[in-house]
Amino acid sequence: MKKFLSVSKSISVVYNYSKYFLNNKSINYALTLLLSMSMLNIMSSITKAQTGENPPQELVEAITEIEKAANERNLDKLLEYYSEDFTNTDGLTHTSLSEALNQMWSNYAQLRYTTEIESWEQVGEQQVANTVTYIRGTQRNKGRVSRLNSTLRSRQYFQNQQLVRQEIISEKTQLTSGLNPPKVNVIIPEQVKVGEKYNFDVIATEPLEDKLLLGAVIEERTGSDRYINPTTLELEPLPAGGIYKLVTAPRLADNHWLSAILVRGDGITMVTRRVNISR
Repeated sequence: MKKFLSVSKSISVVYNYSKYFLNNKSINYALTLLLSMSMLNIMSSITKAQTGENPPQELVEAITEIEKAANERNLDKLLEYYSEDFTNTDGLTHTSLSEALNQMWSNYAQLRYTTEIESWEQVGEQQVANTVTYIRGTQRNKGRVSRLNSTLRSRQYFQNQQLVRQEIISEKTQLTSGLNPPKVNVIIPEQVKVGEKYNFDVIATEPLEDKLLLGAVIEERTGSDRYINPTTLELEPLPAGGIYKLVTAPRLADNHWLSAILVRGDGITMVTRRVNISR
């Protein structure tokens, strides 16, 4: 009877904790943050490029003003440095970028990021930079703290002191909450061929002992609507100590997000990976 009550209590704790986490859509804010910050972090990266020539002065000036506006959370000033025709891999536009930034800033009071330039070049009238960005952030909501850890690789296109296009090459996100969120090992390829089968495994690396583990997984096409209207995940018990999903890539070249969440009574871990599907 004592063991039964203990298990019942664990279920209740995990359910209430996960319900709070999902209802507040914390697991999905990471996606909004990734895209938004990938555009804001450009300013620190291009000036560090080591490819033979310094970037043009007008680019440095634009980057400096973007940095100032971002630090001040001055959205109107920041958007002056984004082309009205701005696009990115996921269909984000000048307008939807504004909505995503407003949502991000209202939910993440603390953000830290560092960016490294892998390469940059002049292509016609555009300056193109390949960057890798490391993002750290925290969110506090009703006494609970969520911690963000992301790595994003992207290619940025500037013209006439405005960012006109962004291509997201890869992204890895982990969002945790609680005193002892599950430690996980994630196995997934960054790129696959159309129609190819591949594995998305999210494995808890610590013994479960008598703790109940819940989880969920979702595969979805990347898209700008997901930044504003994220998908909710449905939890179920994970007796095997993790998530093991066999995925079949679509027949058309595209980009997909694979997201998983693992929930225990003492913490939650959510991971997201981008998979590029090519011919």
